[in-house]
Order: sequence, then structure tokens, then C-alpha cells
Amino acid sequence: MAHDVRIAISCPDRTGLLSAVTGRLFDLEADIGDASFAVLGQAAEFATVASLPDALEAREVKDALAGLEELDGADISVTPFSLGVTHSESGQVTHRIEVRGTDRPGLVARLTEAFADYGANIVRMDCERVRGGASEDYVIRIEAWIPDARAETCLAAVDNTAQSLGLTSRAEPA
Repeated sequence: MAHDVRIAISCPDRTGLLSAVTGRLFDLEADIGDASFAVLGQAAEFATVASLPDALEAREVKDALAGLEELDGADISVTPFSLGVTHSESGQVTHRIEVRGTDRPGLVARLTEAFADYGANIVRMDCERVRGGASEDYVIRIEAWIPDARAETCLAAVDNTAQSLGLTSRAEPA
């Protein structure tokens, strides 16, 4: 019987990194479920919930990953995952929102409060400084589950919050 683990890797970003990691996991017969990869500054982070063959131990996976040249200097964690691997209703994306403008302290906190106030669940969020032209933009992309009955008012509150901070926002159903 298979067992589930959470694999988390943080390391310097390198070309071919994701291919090396997922290739090694394939070789180990790990079945990757939900996964996320991002470049954060000059670092890279990968996280996944994976199902391992019963005979394969978490320590073996960690050792196999640590042996990859692309993961030299990486922080690697492979731990049992006992929570469910299937999303609940509030883990399903119903809306995609993008907010753009000049970065400032507290920006992400103010925007995420607007979702919490309406019982929405942020499923995924990415923030990025985008350089171009004479200015620097900060882009926040949010994928959220918003209860149907509160979606219109929640999205209006997010837009109002963005506008009050001098930002633009747009939202679309998933």
C-alpha cells in the first residue's frame, strides 16, 4: 500500500532544477500530487505531496534527492503527510484576481484581509516585482475560493481596497 509524504526543497535557482527533481521522483516511482514551484529572488522552492510505494522510505527519497547535482546546497525535507490529499470544497479555485501597482508595506496584508472578511479561502497566491520601463510594478495574483453568495461583494471589497492603495485590480471566474 502506498503512503503519502510532503517533499519541500529550497535551494539556489538553477537551470534544469525542476526537471532533475521530478525525474528523480519518477525514477523512485513517486506519484506527484499537488505541487508548487517558484523562483523567489535567486532561490527556488518546490513543494509537493507525493504518494510513495510502500517499500520506499521518506529517508531514501531525501537521500536520492540530495544526490542530485542541481540540489547542491539545498534544504530538503521529506515528511509523512497525514492530511487528505484531495481538496475540500474551499480548496477549489472559483476566481482569479490580479492586483497591480507600486509596492508598499502592508499591501498583501490589507488585500488578504478583504478575502478573510467574506469567508473566502486563498488557494494560491504569487507576488512578483516586475521591472519594466521607468517604474517597478508589484503584481499579486490570487486564486481563491469565494462562496457564491458572497462573491460579488468580496470582489468589490478587494477592488475597493486596491483602489484605496492606488492599485488596479481585475477578477475573473475560474
